Amino acid sequence: MEYKKGNVDRVFAVRFDEGDDFLEGMLELIKKENLRFGWFHVIGGLRRAGVVTGPREPVMPPEPVWRQVDDARETLGTGSIAWDENDEPKIHLHAALGHHGDTLTACIRKDTEVYLVLEVYIFEISGINAGRPWYEKGGFNRLSFIDSDQ
Repeated sequence: MEYKKGNVDRVFAVRFDEGDDFLEGMLELIKKENLRFGWFHVIGGLRRAGVVTGPREPVMPPEPVWRQVDDARETLGTGSIAWDENDEPKIHLHAALGHHGDTLTACIRKDTEVYLVLEVYIFEISGINAGRPWYEKGGFNRLSFIDSDQ
């Protein structure tokens, strides 16, 4: 385990409307506001999304199990924001997606289209020098701390 202490800095309240591309909109906002490190919560609906429901087998690197959601789902999730070694923002979002009483929990990865409305509350975290560079052994972008002070 490794950890750092920081502070909540700016807070953003964001509304995405019917048909908006959620992930593209988030990346646009993150770049515009130069939001380097943060945490966010989402509540609302997604009409469509490409998601990963877990690894095929518990090995490293994992082989993701992809699923396309196309049936308008209630959405409640939480995620983080950090930048990779190429100075591009990376979003890591896990959410519960409900439809008629059935719930799918997944990592939201691509092709996101909002159903009705999706509210997002972003908390910028300052005082922590971190990023999400590519982690070769795991085959994914992993949260990493730049310095080693506790």
